Amino acid sequence: MAISAEPLIYGLIFIGVLVLVEGIYLTLFGRSISLNSRVNRRLEMIQKGNKRADVMDKLRKEMNQHKKSMGIPLYSLLASKAQKAALAFTPIQLIMLMGGVSVVAFLGLTLATDTTLAIRAAIAPIMGIGGIFFWVNSKAKKRISMIEEQLPDAVELMVRSLRVGHPFSSAVQIVSKEIKDPLATEFGIIADESAYGRDVGEALKDMAERIGLQDLRFLAVAVTIQQQSGGNLAEILAGLAQVIRARFRLFRRVKAITAEAQWSGKFLSSFPIVALIVINVSKPDYYDEVMDHPYFIPACIFVAAFLTLNLFVMRMLTNIKV
Repeated sequence: MAISAEPLIYGLIFIGVLVLVEGIYLTLFGRSISLNSRVNRRLEMIQKGNKRADVMDKLRKEMNQHKKSMGIPLYSLLASKAQKAALAFTPIQLIMLMGGVSVVAFLGLTLATDTTLAIRAAIAPIMGIGGIFFWVNSKAKKRISMIEEQLPDAVELMVRSLRVGHPFSSAVQIVSKEIKDPLATEFGIIADESAYGRDVGEALKDMAERIGLQDLRFLAVAVTIQQQSGGNLAEILAGLAQVIRARFRLFRRVKAITAEAQWSGKFLSSFPIVALIVINVSKPDYYDEVMDHPYFIPACIFVAAFLTLNLFVMRMLTNIKV
């Protein structure tokens, strides 16, 4: 029995879609906003001669543009991820990119496979939209992970600044200059907003809600309470830094312990789907004798429902809050 190479071609086309999106992003907006960059983007823009207010407005617009677009149908599923990733793409550009890469995927399927027009028309949008979602989700996860890792050091740097006599706004400014992106730019925006009169506690709270990180919420609450009731902020933040670092270590430990269960759930749920695709590609007439049976469609729906339920149950069992 000859095995078709089409499943491999589908995978290569999907990988090509991801590479195309990343290439377009870096071409349009430059490598300075890549998460692998070690440059403080805000300081780099200021050093190039841009005014501080213009840099702040540009960065704030990039960080909040997706939050304002959550009312767009279907795009709302992607908006929160794009906001956490702080993508420079606007919502309209992302939607246009979905259409563009869907067309590229359709052309790739047309040139590389012999599938019918209906199948190509169905698979191409899935590859385009799914590829964009996968790319944005990976960007968001990577950025949040970097912020989680940087935050304890940033808080401890603020503690040292406060203990030598600097005001809190100056401590935030020092953090924005001494650490690397992505947290450096976030704190730089807070420092700029504070210089223009915004309350630091409100700016921290806005950043915490935009990023969706619990440790940042703790920081915002600690600063707000200290502003209202007084107290030794350096000691408060020193204790908070220890808590954040301990939570970070515990979270990594829990993630390592539950990794096997997570991958087991993903494998058990994806294997029947992959097997179905391989069977249909390698032997298209495999199910011809039973497709006309009255229980065939209900059985397919039943199996799909249980596979979906398996994913949710495994996620609930392994999604341990720290």
